[in-house]
This record gives sequence, C-alpha cells and structure tokens, in this order.
Amino acid sequence: MAITFVFCLIAARLIYVQLAWGAELKFKASDQWNREIPIIAARGVISDRNGEIIAGNRTTYSVFVRPNAVQNAEYAATVLAGIFSVDPQSILKKIDGGKVSEVTVARQVDKESIEKLVSYDIAGVYYSRDNTRSYSYNDALCQVLGFTSSDGSGLSGIEKYYDRILSGIDGEITYSTDIVGIETENSVVVYKEACAGDEVRLTIDMDIQLAAEDAMKSVYNSSKAKAVSCVVLNPQNFDILAMVNYPSYDLNNVPRNDNELLNSLSRNHLVSDIYEPGSTFKVVTAAANIEEYLSGNNKAFSNSYIFNGSRTRTVDGTKIKCWSDHSNGKHSNQTLSSALNNSCNPCFTDMALSLGSQTFYKYLNSFGFGNVTGLDFNGEALGMLVPQTAVRDCDLARIGFGQTVAVTGIQLACAVAAAVNGGNYYVPHLLKSVVSADGKKTEEFKPVLKNKVISEKASNILAEMLEGVVKEGSGKHAYIEGYKVGGKTGTAQKYEDGHVAQGKYVSSFAGFFPADRPEYLALIIVDEPQGTYYGSAVAAPVAKEIFEDIIKIKNLERYE
Repeated sequence: MAITFVFCLIAARLIYVQLAWGAELKFKASDQWNREIPIIAARGVISDRNGEIIAGNRTTYSVFVRPNAVQNAEYAATVLAGIFSVDPQSILKKIDGGKVSEVTVARQVDKESIEKLVSYDIAGVYYSRDNTRSYSYNDALCQVLGFTSSDGSGLSGIEKYYDRILSGIDGEITYSTDIVGIETENSVVVYKEACAGDEVRLTIDMDIQLAAEDAMKSVYNSSKAKAVSCVVLNPQNFDILAMVNYPSYDLNNVPRNDNELLNSLSRNHLVSDIYEPGSTFKVVTAAANIEEYLSGNNKAFSNSYIFNGSRTRTVDGTKIKCWSDHSNGKHSNQTLSSALNNSCNPCFTDMALSLGSQTFYKYLNSFGFGNVTGLDFNGEALGMLVPQTAVRDCDLARIGFGQTVAVTGIQLACAVAAAVNGGNYYVPHLLKSVVSADGKKTEEFKPVLKNKVISEKASNILAEMLEGVVKEGSGKHAYIEGYKVGGKTGTAQKYEDGHVAQGKYVSSFAGFFPADRPEYLALIIVDEPQGTYYGSAVAAPVAKEIFEDIIKIKNLERYE
C-alpha cells in the first residue's frame, strides 16, 4: 500500500513538472545548447516636416568574446587589444576568468576594424552589426532631439520621448553548440530578422531652425549674454517650427564624461525653466480687458478710455512705478493702444485691479499659466502663479505687467499666439507624423484645440494694437517695410535670494506676422545681456532678422 502511494506521488509529480514546467525546462535545455548573435534593429530616423533627415544612423559593429569557445586566450587578447585599443591584460583576465559566458570587447567600431579582425579568424570571437546615431546638423536643435545611450536607447529629448516608436525590434542568429559553447559541426543556423524602428517626422522646419540658430548665436555673442532662447511656432495650429537654446553642444560628440556640463547644455530652457516675463505679459492683461469690455463688464476699460498719467501708484503700501519717469510726456493721456506702445506699467496695474482676482485669474488659467501646455516633451515646468486664494492686491497689480508671475518660454509663446490668432489655444506639438519603416503607412497627428481664450473680435482688436507697437512703439526695431508685424517687448529684472539682482535682466520680444492672420510667431529671450539690456533694443531686432529670413525662405509677398 505504501509503495503504491509513493509511486502515485512520483507519477503525479512527473505529470505536474511535464505540464506546468515543460515549456520552461525545454527552453532552458535548448538555451544551454544554443548561442545567439544579436541583430540590432535600425533605429527609426528623425526628420523635419519636409522629410529631411536630421537624425539617422551609420553602420557600426559590436565585438564580443565567448570565453568557452576561445582556443588561445593570450593570442586572442593580444590581437583584440591591438585592433580596438583596449588593455590586453584586462581582456585576458575576463576571458580566463570563467565567470561569464560572454565578454563585450568594443562597441560602435567601424567596418575597417572588423575587416582586420576577420583576417585573424580567432575562435570564440564574434561581431554583430549595430547602429550609431548620426546627426546631420551637429549642434542644431540639440536640446530638442536629445541623444541616445551606447546601446541605442533614447536618453533625452525626442529620442527619449518617442523611444518606443524609434526603437524597432532586434533580431538574432541562433546556432547550436556543444556544452562548452563551441559551434557544433552540423550546427543548424536560424535567422530571425530585425524589424527597423519607424520614422518620427517633426513639425520643425530645418530652414527656419537654421535661420533662428544663426540669429540667436549672433545676439549671444554681441550681447555677451549668459544664455539665449527662441521658439518659432505657427499660431494657427501651434506647430513648433524652430526651437533654439544657446550655448549648445555637438550631438555627434556628446560630452558624456562631464555630467554637470552635459546636463546644463542639454537642458531645453524654453520648456523646463521659468522666468519673470515682464512687459510681454501685458499682452495677456490687455486681452482679458478687451474681452471683458466687449462682454459688457463695466469694470473693464474701453479702447478709448484715457488712463491717468501718474507715474507711481501705491497698492497695499507697496509703491508700483513705471519703467519711465514720464518726463517726456509720452505717458500722459494714454489709451490702451498707446499704453501698449509705451509699455506703461500703471495702466496695466489699473486693468488687473479693476477686473479683480476672480475675473483676471479666469483668464490666467485659460491662457495656461500655472500649468503645463501639454507639449510632447519630457520635463515641462508648471510655471509659478500665486494661488487665487492667496493673491493680494499688490500681487495682482504686479501680475498685470508681468511681475510676481513666472512662466516658461513655451507657455508665453502659446499664450501670445492664442491671444492674436482669433482666440484659439491649441496643444503645442513637435510630432507631425509617424512613417512606417517600409514607408508605406503614415499616421498624421492633427491639432488639438484646448480651449477658447477670447473671442475672435477681441483677438483682432488686440493684434491690430500690437501691430501699432511695432510700427510706432517700443517694438519698432522689429518693423519690416511692407509686412504687417505685431509684437510686444519685455525687460524684466532678475531676482536672487528674494532681492533684485543689480544689473541682471531678461530681455525679450514676442512678435508675429502677418498681424491680421498670423502664420509665424517668435519669442526671443536674452538672459543677462551686458550693456544695453532693453528688450526693444536687444530682442526685437533678432525677431526682425528671423522674420526676414522666413520671408526669403518661403518667398512671401509683401502685404502692403
């Protein structure tokens, strides 16, 4: 009886192992008698909106050793060291150590080195093809594109954000070996083809990108600024056409051995960093005031209202004054249009306080401040906006002209675009389409309307006023004869440890054209220019240069 019971237990165990573990055990057994050579999938290319490749691949190779299959370890180590400039003793130790089944000797080596290796015909030494990322324009668009690791995985930027699409699926060559890893005489070779990654086509226009790169490098050098940034987008759908941060780095020679430097140079400041915008923010305050007036709010000011010409106003015991001392008389008897032209702070203080926190914050939230835009990019900052429940009148007054609020460059660019494009706030985006590896299928990504910030009528009124800023106001250095350019300048003091940093400013300009139906908008940010620091003198001319280049690139006719 006991024998029968034991026999039943053994039989049950055998049945269980065969049914439950059979597949796994079969795989383990097969794995002991098979070896694989990986076939690395070609990474999908990244191209601009016109299909021009800006990130591609060049064929390179990886070399590795299977110690159990090596017949002469010292000879193998000497040859490998001579070809690939590695330490022979280190390689020998790994081969003779017997602790690993495979040793990687070198990655991303060229074809010539592989041809030399093949001529030696060393047992146990193998190579496989991989791909090394190659960037067509070196440092151009570097913070947006990002870079990959040595094994081809995306580490930053678009390379990381769309890594799943770009990666593809690796293949392999499998062959049978004996127990020590040496290929058997009648080995059966099984080939599993790699599947290449798909192409990521961006909204970027490389012609515009390169024009913006040149303009920003020029102002960086001439102003001796700490850093400069620029984003160019299409206000009709929020396609990002160009995005520049300078200083930059060469994507084909990434400084991987200096993490601090790499983190600094690879950071997309337009997306991840915040700053106090200053007078460019007056576009938002003006938009809110115009919309409220058209809606019948008697606390809003009409376009013909004459603002008090006083230079200083005290709110909650805090003195708020204009950048100008008003001695030239330009800031007296101003309408909203002339207040924009002169960038007069007290007028926008009046607007913010008159609308009140509840109404003004409705617009601040609608324009996306204190929240991410939704750009398809990692690390987007929220910005800083005093909570409505905690905002004081003195805070509200300063927010009205761009202080006591911090924004990202992409936030401000999108807000201005929505204010002048008819009132439509779209989700900004860098991805235009995905093209399958065989080129037969394309998936297009359509604009996504996030919300309606102001009416088309209010937007048209504001755009016309901002055209006046460029024609006859502080933005005149962005004026282009024969083209309707609108915009707003900004000059903001920087703060350190809660206090004004003497002599440190952020100069900016948000411009667009044609003013009556904007197709191009550029936000220029110059951080800590030396000498002349007003946005009107430092940033506005850069926008003009970029717009003039776009006119040439696109062969745009005069509008007037």
